[in-house]
Amino acid sequence: MNLSLIVPVYNEEENLPLLFDAVYQTMNLLAKTWEIIFVDDGSRDGSLSILTECAEKDAEHVRVISFRRNFGQTAAIAAGLDHSQGDIIVLLDADMQNDPADIPMLLNKLDEGYDLVSGWRKNRKDDALTRNFPSMLANKLISRVTGVELHDYGCTLKAYRRPVLEGFRLYGEMHRFIPVFASSVGARITEVVVNHHPRRFGKTKYGLERTVKVILDLFTVKFLVSFSSKPIYLFGGTGLGLMVISALLMAYLFFRRIFFLVGVTGSPLFQTSMMFFILGFQSMLMGLIAELLVRTYHESQRKPTYTVRTKLNIEDD
Repeated sequence: MNLSLIVPVYNEEENLPLLFDAVYQTMNLLAKTWEIIFVDDGSRDGSLSILTECAEKDAEHVRVISFRRNFGQTAAIAAGLDHSQGDIIVLLDADMQNDPADIPMLLNKLDEGYDLVSGWRKNRKDDALTRNFPSMLANKLISRVTGVELHDYGCTLKAYRRPVLEGFRLYGEMHRFIPVFASSVGARITEVVVNHHPRRFGKTKYGLERTVKVILDLFTVKFLVSFSSKPIYLFGGTGLGLMVISALLMAYLFFRRIFFLVGVTGSPLFQTSMMFFILGFQSMLMGLIAELLVRTYHESQRKPTYTVRTKLNIEDD
C-alpha cells in the first residue's frame, strides 16, 4: 500500500458526499495504491450510515472505524494510524475546508526528500477573532517553545512518511504536536501553502477553550521531547537552583549576624531558606526516581534510545 488517507469524522453527514467526490477525483489521477480510513468519532447524525454505504460500494479503498462514543480528534487519528497500511500517511479533515486536490502537492514535496510536509492555511477562511487570532498566537508559542518553526500547527492536512510516526502515542489534543515528535526523531520537515475553504455545512467543533488545552499540552510535549530520556536535567536542575538560592539566603543571614548582630532564626528569610533547601532536595530525589523509571521503561520494552534513518550492508535479526 503506497498511501493511506486518514479522516476523522464527527457529525459531517452533509460534507461526506462532497469529500468522497473530491478524494476520488484526486486519487484517480495518482498512479498509487491507496486506501482511505474514516474514523467515526461517535457521530450523532447520519455520518456512519453514509460511511457504511460507501464502504460497501468500494471495499477496495474505503475502510471505516466507528467509536462507541466521542473520544476526540486525537484518538480518531491514533485509531486511523493503528489500522493504516500505507507507507505514506495523509491526514485530512472531513469538513471540506481542507482541499483533497492539494494532496499531490504534498506528495511531490515528500519526493524531494522530506519526511513530513505540513499544510499552511495562509488565507484561512475562519472567524478572525475566535479562530484565526488565537491560532496565530498558539502557533508562535509552540514554535518558540519547541524550536520547530511552523506557521500552522492546527492544519490537519499533512503528509508523513510512516517511520516518523512510530515510537510515540497520541493523547489529549496532541495530534497537532506530531511535527514536534517527528522532529525529535530527526524528521526532515517543511511547510507548503494549501487551500482553505469556508465551511459550507455543519458547525465547527472547536472554540476558544481549545487554546487553553493546547497550552497545557505544550507543557507535556516540551517535557517529553526535552527531558523524557534525562529527567534528572529538569528535576535536578530545578532542585540545584533552589538549593543555591537557599545557600545564598543563609550566607546573607550569617553575614548579617556576624557584622550587624541581627538574629538568624528570627528572620522570615531563615524559614524561606530552609523551605527552598527542602524543596530542592526533594526535587533532586524525584529526578533520581524518574531516572530509574526511564531506565526501567526502555530496558523492559527493549526500546532503543536512538532512531536509525538508513542501514547499509546490515541485516536485521
